[in-house]
Amino acid sequence: MKKIKLPIFSVLFALLSGCNLSYNPNGPKATDYPYFEVTEPLIIKHITVPTGTKLIYEESFFRSGKQSKRLNDKKLTGIILPIDNTIKWGGVPITAIRKYANPGMTGFTVYADFKQLGEEEKTKFSEAWQFCDTTIGVNVQDINDWSFNKKNILDIESAGIAYMRFHKDDKDQNKALDDIYNALLEVNIK
Repeated sequence: MKKIKLPIFSVLFALLSGCNLSYNPNGPKATDYPYFEVTEPLIIKHITVPTGTKLIYEESFFRSGKQSKRLNDKKLTGIILPIDNTIKWGGVPITAIRKYANPGMTGFTVYADFKQLGEEEKTKFSEAWQFCDTTIGVNVQDINDWSFNKKNILDIESAGIAYMRFHKDDKDQNKALDDIYNALLEVNIK
């Protein structure tokens, strides 16, 4: 009887643990990316960010979680503003900017909070953006400039997951993205 119990236990253990090497029924632990929390307003990637902003950096073998000082800006992958605190990007209140994860693409995703946009602040750009989604993917020439610099912005790559340049043959998707980009070019920042 002992010969049967050991193989059955081994097979059962292998089946239960083989699905997830972390032995965690909730899945693998989320990556604890290194981040720095801004202690005073500062300019990063040509954007002034307020106190409490989180600067998220690339995964590192040597660093994780909260850092005591800023890391190299070349490793920056995201700017997350404090809750209920937005900055304007092209006249639109935003909550975060994240660099594209695909290293073959030069750009970032901008996250809008249209609830913070007053009726008198609405523009053709904000309305075209909001019509499609709360996020837009922005292709740029210089990845070190995440500001609303129209000379640096090459195109709008996506708006949420519904509108993407990837779908070259979908005229409606491309028209919606063209509308956002053309409206972006008309924005006059004061």
